[in-house]
Amino acid sequence: MKKQTIKDLLTDYKKVLHHDITVYGWVRAFRSNRFIALNDGSTINNLQVVVDFENFDENIIKNINTAASLKITGEVVESQGAGQTVELIAKKITILGENFTEELQSTILQPKKHSLEKLREQAHLRFRTNLFGAVFRIRHAISFAIHQYFNQNQFFYINTPIVTGADAEGAGEMFGVTNFDLNNIPRDEDGAIDYSQDFFGRKTNLTVSGQLEGETAAMGLGRIYTFGPTFRAENSNTTRHLAEFWMIEPEVAFNNLEDNIDLAEDFLKYVINYCLENCKDDLEFLDKRFAEEQKTKPEKERAKEGLIEKLQNVVSKRFKRVSYTEAIDILLNSKENKKGKFQYPIEEWGADLQSEHERFLVEKHFESPVVLFDYPKEIKAFYMKLNEDNKTVAAMDVLFPGIGEIIGGSEREARYDVLKQKMTDMHVDEQELWWYLDTRKFGSVPHAGFGLGLERLVLFITGMTNIRDVIPFPRTPKSAEF
Repeated sequence: MKKQTIKDLLTDYKKVLHHDITVYGWVRAFRSNRFIALNDGSTINNLQVVVDFENFDENIIKNINTAASLKITGEVVESQGAGQTVELIAKKITILGENFTEELQSTILQPKKHSLEKLREQAHLRFRTNLFGAVFRIRHAISFAIHQYFNQNQFFYINTPIVTGADAEGAGEMFGVTNFDLNNIPRDEDGAIDYSQDFFGRKTNLTVSGQLEGETAAMGLGRIYTFGPTFRAENSNTTRHLAEFWMIEPEVAFNNLEDNIDLAEDFLKYVINYCLENCKDDLEFLDKRFAEEQKTKPEKERAKEGLIEKLQNVVSKRFKRVSYTEAIDILLNSKENKKGKFQYPIEEWGADLQSEHERFLVEKHFESPVVLFDYPKEIKAFYMKLNEDNKTVAAMDVLFPGIGEIIGGSEREARYDVLKQKMTDMHVDEQELWWYLDTRKFGSVPHAGFGLGLERLVLFITGMTNIRDVIPFPRTPKSAEF
């Protein structure tokens, strides 16, 4: 018989009211030797179990304490107390896993508030806390909604390689992959590493993006998306960067830049709306936490909206579409820029926008999500379509409140000669990417796509402020624990 989760029971309790059922879970609290708060991870809400301790073995009662795991059989009844609709009258309790009480005090499982840093140090246990249970249930919902959105819109899911010889961004901040004995690396006559003797017979690395391979699939399947891990060897110990993170990258044949912006907006609204409809309990918990956090900040730094209100507003508002040139004019003439309040002052057209500029546009100037488009060609990647002005490329970034850039994308350069010249100008090795150039020879078409970092979206939806708190086991410089 299918085991019933606590979420099932609390959602659809009328089916089992006055029936005996069996539940499993961990003890969150045990009050007065009578009331167990039981949680199995399926919901942020606990099931109250009522124990008539006089009818149970003393050894069982003694071992019912925080973090212990139990199997309980009992009758579901309407609750007489406040805070819950139903409760379980225990008839049989089995201790599945005792808690090592003497060690509990050094863990985050003890029932008190812990710092996020402390929780990160025990990432293997933090799933058992209310906060991280909520965050990771929402992360799951976001991932499911992403797959559902693309499936409903006739996209095909493509798995692009994790080990690759291509550097999609041309950034060079990559983790190398090798089978060499690092104490005995073969070298050629010039003393350079001889990669021809390595496992793949060439220099390889962990992928920074599946985009280039995704484009090749779109040239035959029309609409594709990737969803997988990507890696950046960027030595950034910040609240916004991870060395390993998850990327979603759709690519669509016959789409231009405007189509790409439409897709990004529709996609983001769908996923956020899915969470609003399906993660109500977890979002309400995070909304209260967000409100408490705001009270500790100086008044001028407090968010204007609650977490749920912010999500609802993003879903209901049309994203403001603004050219890079217009955005630079706004920033140049802003009080913040003129009074030197930006850490990176805007001095001229061509500046690479920083997070503080993006957030100013979203949070203060437009007060809505913003899509910037048509960036200077010098600050964008080689594969972006060159516009007729020969100064800008058909690039787009979606900017969100509290986050800054959440999506980056472009219409791709579909013209063989122009792409070839751009690769030369930007020192991208044609021989390494011969296969990518090849796709422009046989029925090349306009096409466009974008990349969304999953963790950035989870940050936005949960209201968390550190990217290490929205991935189960964060990988950062000098940190690969667990």
